[in-house]
Amino acid sequence: MQYDPIKRSLGRIFNITPSLRILFYRLLNLLLLRSWYIRRELKKWAAPRKHKANILDAGSGFGQYSWYLSRLGSNYNILGVDVKEEQVKDCNNFIKKLGKAEQVQFRKADLTRFVQPSRFDLVLSVDVMEHIEEDKKVFRNFFESLVPNGMLLISTPSDKGGSEVHEHSEGVTGFIDEHVRDGYSIEDISQKLRDAGFERIDVRYTYGEPGHIAWKWSMKYPIIMLNKSKIFFIFLPVYYLLVWPFCWILNYFDVKTAHSTGTGLLIKAYKPENK
Repeated sequence: MQYDPIKRSLGRIFNITPSLRILFYRLLNLLLLRSWYIRRELKKWAAPRKHKANILDAGSGFGQYSWYLSRLGSNYNILGVDVKEEQVKDCNNFIKKLGKAEQVQFRKADLTRFVQPSRFDLVLSVDVMEHIEEDKKVFRNFFESLVPNGMLLISTPSDKGGSEVHEHSEGVTGFIDEHVRDGYSIEDISQKLRDAGFERIDVRYTYGEPGHIAWKWSMKYPIIMLNKSKIFFIFLPVYYLLVWPFCWILNYFDVKTAHSTGTGLLIKAYKPENK
């Protein structure tokens, strides 16, 4: 199932003006449960930090989290890196139109090679690691790029069906076929982060039963229909008016609940002060 073409199509529609793009970001924040979790953690991180901070948005994509971080602190310097040149160019154009080019910049970079020693107070990686085969290199690069006591925040699918591999027939790698692995187990990603040098590692399940149901109705089913026919774009507003209240309630309960299992993982890890 191709997800990126759908994202690009929607991105073009909302990229006509900066206001429409911001509306697109806000819609993503409403629809994507991972954004609920990430924004909650970013607010916690930012609350005591009124001073200058350097932030890496590792795999910045459409740039919605870089934009969000710029609103949390005017003295935050944010660098978004992405392997796709067209995404980087597009994000830089958008930020320039907002007049935030001094605060937020985007650059093309391969995370398996990108290292800026002891520069960043926070490294954010949202739905990126499931796309990278050489994840150990990336974790080590994140570690080296953080200042002592700096935090790494990751959202990624778990191995409990995060890519829906188990719901497909033989030969199909998952709902999102750009993934290189069927998510992480808590033990696997914790060990890889320890091997990279991280301490105070906190790994929690997201997308429990409420969130997984909401994801199917708010993301999976619309994407399936859009892959079959772009005509469905016309009916999207009506579809979401009908299903969104139900999905909002499910997302709310998912964020407020501690899950014993789930199809997503939220990870926080810190670089020791003496490293």
